[in-house]
Amino acid sequence: MVERYAREEMKKLWTPEAKFNAWLEVEKAGVKAWNRLGLIPDEDAEKILKNAKFDLKRIEEIERETKHDVIAFLTSVAESLGEESRWVHYGMTSSDTIDTANALLMRDSLKIIIDDVKMVLETIKKRAMEHKYTLMVGRSHGIHGEPITFGLVLSIWYEEFKRHLKNLEEILEVISVGKVSGAMGNFAHAPLELEELVCQFLGLKPAPISNQVIQRDRYARLASGLGLLASSVEKIAVNIRHFQRTEVYEAEEYFSKGQKGSSAMPHKRNPILSENITGLARIIRSYVVPAMENVALWHERDISHSSTERFWLPDAFITTDFMLHRLNNILKNLVVYPENMMKNLNMTGGLVFSQRILLELPKRGLSREEAYRVVQRNAMKVWEALQRGESPINEKGESLFLEYLLQDEELGKFMTPEEIKSLFDYSYYTRNVDKIYKRVYGEGE
Repeated sequence: MVERYAREEMKKLWTPEAKFNAWLEVEKAGVKAWNRLGLIPDEDAEKILKNAKFDLKRIEEIERETKHDVIAFLTSVAESLGEESRWVHYGMTSSDTIDTANALLMRDSLKIIIDDVKMVLETIKKRAMEHKYTLMVGRSHGIHGEPITFGLVLSIWYEEFKRHLKNLEEILEVISVGKVSGAMGNFAHAPLELEELVCQFLGLKPAPISNQVIQRDRYARLASGLGLLASSVEKIAVNIRHFQRTEVYEAEEYFSKGQKGSSAMPHKRNPILSENITGLARIIRSYVVPAMENVALWHERDISHSSTERFWLPDAFITTDFMLHRLNNILKNLVVYPENMMKNLNMTGGLVFSQRILLELPKRGLSREEAYRVVQRNAMKVWEALQRGESPINEKGESLFLEYLLQDEELGKFMTPEEIKSLFDYSYYTRNVDKIYKRVYGEGE
């Protein structure tokens, strides 16, 4: 239900009616500004501000003939007024209306995305606190490395989303600009004060300089920010998909009562939500290229950017909003299996302790090369034993790696059995978790 309502809130900003409402808001701001500057009489300004409206069907009808959407819109508005309509769009060009209105729509949409990111941050933080000391194996190249905690994995995601939040807030400033500088941006037919007043009325800043359009590096910055955000969302989704693999099974998406995983195999519980947002992230990133290419327009402008923006602006915002709510739902309801995490941690018979042994031996007088040779020699024995189907834990309850190290005569010259055993301690790998959390979440967390 939350996902559906969130999508509706965003979609309402990108309907044809919302677009023309934004255009009308800009035109009315222009009338107010000209009135403040003394051009439009109070009576005419009041009539326009009170009565100006448009009709969607009428706009479509006029555009079929004019082949120009802004003229069709202005004609429809003029039909709702009397002689005072002569002041609507006075001294303005189409892009003054469109680009300034776009700024309103992008601003309001990005505020929703920023709120979504804050929502996801809170959910990640809550789960990170829950699993601060939940041991699991860290992996590189997909291969078991050393012990970490699931809380640290979540905290990586949290810190990454904090960077996105900061970036999006900066982008909000970049895109919240308007322009009423005329056809070539030279203010020949309207003073700079007009633009300043229009932007003030709309809660925007005037672009310091523009030609016929707001420069599209601003839009490209927006597309890039959403694309980066989507990549981090996909990063989380890919990790969850791996955790849910049958042979891993350390966490999984919540599987509701009555849910079905496969039409053919009734046992299936698939990570369909994570797979879904992996695909959506690809779509959002695909909009970065046209947004980048829109930066290079001919001279003071062409309209090659316009057709792409009619697609990517609404779709990028709507899809990102949906994707973030879906991600939040996944994380909030993610089922975590600490027992399986510990089972996997022990799967390689203690090999996860290899670096700790390696770092201890130079303290006993061995060179790094000698230490590496001793540790790797015994580690390879463990791999071979596991390939033969031997249990990673022997009858004494010791890991295979510890067993082989205790049997190694060369190692025995430098360390006692008790000293070797003392190195097989999982708490060694969590001793700095508190300090890491303070870095990420601040004091008192």
